[in-house]
Parts: sequence; C-alpha cells; structure tokens
Amino acid sequence: MPRAFLIVIDSVGIGGAPDAASYFNGALPDTGANTIGHIAQAVPLQLPHLDALGLGAAVQLASGFMAPGLGAVPTGAWGAASEVSRGKDTPSGHWELAGVPVPWDWHHFPDTTPAFPDDLTALICKLAGTDGILGNCHSSGTTIIDREGAAHLRTGWPICYTSADSVLQIAAHEEHFGLERLYQLCADLAPTLHAMKVGRVIARPFVGEVGAFTRTANRHDYAIPLPGPGICDDVQRAGGKVHAVGKIGDIFSMQGIDTLHKGDDATLMGHLSGLVDTAAAGDFIFTNLVEFDSLYGHRRDPAGYARHLQWFDAALGALLPRLWRDDLLIVTADHGNDPTWPGTDHTRERVPVLAWGLGARPLGLLAFADVAASIADHLSVPYRGAGKSFL
Repeated sequence: MPRAFLIVIDSVGIGGAPDAASYFNGALPDTGANTIGHIAQAVPLQLPHLDALGLGAAVQLASGFMAPGLGAVPTGAWGAASEVSRGKDTPSGHWELAGVPVPWDWHHFPDTTPAFPDDLTALICKLAGTDGILGNCHSSGTTIIDREGAAHLRTGWPICYTSADSVLQIAAHEEHFGLERLYQLCADLAPTLHAMKVGRVIARPFVGEVGAFTRTANRHDYAIPLPGPGICDDVQRAGGKVHAVGKIGDIFSMQGIDTLHKGDDATLMGHLSGLVDTAAAGDFIFTNLVEFDSLYGHRRDPAGYARHLQWFDAALGALLPRLWRDDLLIVTADHGNDPTWPGTDHTRERVPVLAWGLGARPLGLLAFADVAASIADHLSVPYRGAGKSFL
C-alpha cells in the first residue's frame, strides 16, 4: 500500500486567479499579482527540483508568464489550481486543499482604530483580568510589539491586533504576562470569535526587553472547526495515520490528526525527512512551511523569499530519492503573497500543483479540492469531500 505526502509551501502563488479583481491590497485589486513570476523578475531563481516537477510550466499555464530562470521540460505531473472559497487566507486554502471549501463569508475587522467593537474589547479585558487592551488596530506583529511592548510591560494589558485576514491576534510577554495565561485567554475567547465567523484567535508570545523584543516559536492558533469531514478524517477512518508537520494541527484544530511536529521551516523539513523513513503504508503526511509567508511575503522581501525558495528546493531534492516507488508527493500552496505587490496582505492567485510519482504529464487547470480527491484515490480511501481526482 502506498503513502501520500502533501507539502503546502505557504503563499507561493503563480498569478492568474480568475477572480483576482474582487480582492484587494488597500484600494489596489490583486489583478496581475504573481508571487513566483515577480520574484523571478526581481531575483535570479535557480530551482532545479521544483522546475523539473513543472513549476515554470505551471506559472505559464496559470498566468501566461514566462518566469525568468524557470521553464525546464517537466519530469513530474504539473498543473495550476484555483480556489472557490471566498478568502485568500490560510484556513480557507488549507481546508479546500483538504476537500472542504469554506461555505460562509469570514468576518473581518475594519481597518480603523479601534478595530474591535466595545463589547469584544470588554470581554477580552474580563477574560484577561485587565482594565484595558493595547493596539486595537490593524498591524503587523513585529511592528506592534515594538510599538506597544513597553506599555505592555508597564500595564500588563494584552496587545490585541488584526489584519486583512479573519483573525484576532494577542501578543503578550512570556514571562511578564505568562505563556499559559496567554494560551488560556485565547482559548476562552475563541468560541465567541468563532460564533462571529472569525477564523482564528492566535496567541503571539514574545520575550526580551524594550528595544529588543523577539517573538518566540510558541505561537498557537485557535481555529474555527471544519464544517465537514476532509481528507484527514477519511484517511483516519480508513485506518491510516495522519502526520501533521507545521501549522496543520492548529489550522485543523487537531481534527483528523494523529501526530504533530512543530518548529521553524528547517526543523519541519527535518521532521518530514524522518517521516519519509518511518511513516507506514496507508499514512498521509500533511506539511505546511509558513516562513515563505510570514518572514518574506508579508514583509515584502523578494530577495529573502528567493533565498528561502532555493533552500526548500535543495531540501526537496534531497528528499525525493528516498521516497518509496509507489508514494505520491504533491507540492502546492494555499494562496499568494507577492512580495513585490503594494500593501502587506496575501494576494489572490492560482497555486502550483506539482506531483512526484505520476510520471511526466500536464494536469491542466484544477480546483484546490482536486488535491484531496487525488490523495484519497491514491490511498484507496473512501472520500467524502469535494473535488475530482486527477490520477
């Protein structure tokens, strides 16, 4: 019996989303955004393993763009997928890749100060045991910690902020506020936010002193539950194990997950490498690598993004020869985040679908959910989600 590996390289879009004109960074629609294409224009890319799987061909299929440095004759199966869920965020993309399109519109907080309604602010204060909160606006995490960190140490008030995503993030100092206290605050708050159709409450702990604050790896997401069963549930139901690498456990609220492996992207690739050796027949290994998005996309750093792509390409090249002959490995993404695009938000793009284990062939234009349907087909798992198999 074979195994299936799904690697989501977070935010690696390839342009061309048919509905991009309906999604914005500020007042600018996402029409024309192309994460891989524009990085390749800005920084010479050498991605021999991804390109051999069909990355350059997928960019051209999605957007008609010939990405400089890419365009090898594919030896893998390659296509480009579009999302139907009405969001360009992490949960929407991952859920749909798992076969569960989002059936509702997410609630987003306005880009105003204050961003949160008074009754929600009062609830946060009650749960935290404080007289107020800091932030209460749209911001990047590192910026708001630098801006509000000193006041946080002085008052003990949590730093609360949001973004263009459907999210409420709470930053607090691990020692002065307490890590477990932060987790409890987010866990207690999550049911109210989920009832509002806010996708995630995120604990964002940090350490250090004024002028030298650093976020830690102890982030924890409290995500709204899936509205139905996805590929993880179906693999479990059929007797296989699901190994989550990265944020997958948080994104799916541990639904359908057997083992969880966390860390930075380099650590996660180490975990994934170990699972190549230890995962059993019938298992599904679901990986998210987030630093493309968090460190380089949102911070609009094409050079850093290019370096991270090249690091991943080398790590993937070391992994592929160790797969079993009947394994299936798919590399894809959950949305775009073009680091050359104005603003700091995700971009609405098609994503690559690059498959090892199917031979060399074009897959064409796909739906996100086709990925889950194909994994179920490969594992001979009775499947209850959306999409069609491309096997």
